[in-house]
Amino acid sequence: MSVYHEKFMKEALQVAQEAYDNLEVPVGCVFVHKNETILAGGRNRPNETHNATRHAEIEAIDLILAEHDKSIFEETDLYVTVEPCVMCAFALRQIGIRHVYFGCGNDKFGGNGSVFHIHSDERLATSGSKSYPSQGGFFREEAILLLRKFYVRENNHAPVPKKKSNRVLKTDDIQSC
Repeated sequence: MSVYHEKFMKEALQVAQEAYDNLEVPVGCVFVHKNETILAGGRNRPNETHNATRHAEIEAIDLILAEHDKSIFEETDLYVTVEPCVMCAFALRQIGIRHVYFGCGNDKFGGNGSVFHIHSDERLATSGSKSYPSQGGFFREEAILLLRKFYVRENNHAPVPKKKSNRVLKTDDIQSC
């Protein structure tokens, strides 16, 4: 049985901070086995690896599968700062994750309810995957603030860097996002 633990979301936020510190979109996650043991954490690494698929969830899944059988995910929960994208949401179905807890929604690419319902769409069950419960809003404001901090700074990895000196970090309207 899955039970939410605040300390694991705080750990995911620390991993997201590591992504930010390494000039990556600040998304971090931890996979927690049986509500008590962190199996692995992951952070976004697409800029670092020059591979757009190296999202936080995929990074951690690879670490876990290097040492465990896929069946371990049946008793494992994911804590992630941002709702899994479509790619990651389906990967979580494929591995049989028990439960997902996320910080803020992903209004452009969300696969766990904001845009698509990859986590629960029964039409996808024919692919050998199983649905999983997903809940959002945990430390939502902190996750949004990390993303906003990232997007107001210069991005030297962009094809044509754009000056953002006129952009301002908004912190007073997080509740309305």
